[in-house]
Amino acid sequence: MWLLLVRRLRLWLVLTVVVPLATGLLRRVGRALERRTGSTPLSRALLRAGDLGDRARATLRGGRRRR
Repeated sequence: MWLLLVRRLRLWLVLTVVVPLATGLLRRVGRALERRTGSTPLSRALLRAGDLGDRARATLRGGRRRR
Protein backbone atom coordinates (compact mmCIF):
# COMPACT_ATOMS: atom_id res chain seq x y z
CA MET A 1 0.00 0.00 0.00
CA TRP A 2 2.73 2.48 0.93
CA LEU A 3 4.67 1.66 -2.21
CA LEU A 4 1.63 2.48 -4.33
CA LEU A 5 1.06 5.72 -2.42
CA VAL A 6 4.67 6.81 -2.85
CA ARG A 7 4.52 6.05 -6.58
CA ARG A 8 1.39 8.14 -7.02
CA LEU A 9 2.88 10.94 -4.96
CA ARG A 10 5.96 10.98 -7.17
CA LEU A 11 3.81 11.05 -10.30
CA TRP A 12 1.74 13.91 -8.89
CA LEU A 13 4.89 15.82 -7.98
CA VAL A 14 6.32 15.41 -11.47
CA LEU A 15 3.10 16.52 -13.15
CA THR A 16 2.47 19.51 -10.91
CA VAL A 17 5.99 20.82 -10.31
CA VAL A 18 8.57 19.49 -12.75
CA VAL A 19 6.60 19.70 -16.00
CA PRO A 20 5.52 23.35 -15.58
CA LEU A 21 9.05 24.35 -14.58
CA ALA A 22 10.53 22.53 -17.57
CA THR A 23 8.11 24.07 -20.07
CA GLY A 24 8.73 27.52 -18.59
CA LEU A 25 12.47 26.99 -18.90
CA LEU A 26 12.12 25.86 -22.52
CA ARG A 27 10.06 28.95 -23.32
CA ARG A 28 12.59 31.25 -21.62
CA VAL A 29 15.51 29.69 -23.53
CA GLY A 30 13.56 29.96 -26.79
CA ARG A 31 12.87 33.66 -26.23
CA ALA A 32 16.49 34.38 -25.35
CA LEU A 33 17.70 32.54 -28.43
CA GLU A 34 15.19 34.39 -30.58
CA ARG A 35 16.39 37.76 -29.23
CA ARG A 36 20.00 36.91 -30.03
CA THR A 37 19.77 35.22 -33.42
CA GLY A 38 16.29 35.98 -34.66
CA SER A 39 13.70 33.38 -35.43
CA THR A 40 15.33 30.01 -36.09
CA PRO A 41 13.83 26.52 -36.26
CA LEU A 42 15.36 25.73 -32.87
CA SER A 43 13.92 28.81 -31.17
CA ARG A 44 10.48 28.13 -32.67
CA ALA A 45 10.63 24.51 -31.49
CA LEU A 46 11.57 25.59 -27.97
CA LEU A 47 8.72 28.10 -27.87
CA ARG A 48 6.28 25.47 -29.15
CA ALA A 49 7.45 23.04 -26.47
CA GLY A 50 6.88 25.73 -23.85
CA ASP A 51 3.39 26.42 -25.17
CA LEU A 52 2.59 22.72 -25.12
CA GLY A 53 2.64 22.76 -21.34
CA ASP A 54 0.20 25.69 -21.23
CA ARG A 55 -2.18 24.02 -23.64
CA ALA A 56 -2.10 20.74 -21.73
CA ARG A 57 -2.70 22.54 -18.46
CA ALA A 58 -5.65 24.46 -19.91
CA THR A 59 -7.13 21.27 -21.35
CA LEU A 60 -6.81 19.46 -18.03
CA ARG A 61 -8.50 22.36 -16.25
CA GLY A 62 -11.49 22.04 -18.55
CA GLY A 63 -10.58 24.76 -21.01
CA ARG A 64 -11.47 24.56 -24.66
CA ARG A 65 -9.01 23.27 -27.24
CA ARG A 66 -7.85 25.58 -29.98
CA ARG A 67 -8.23 24.29 -33.53
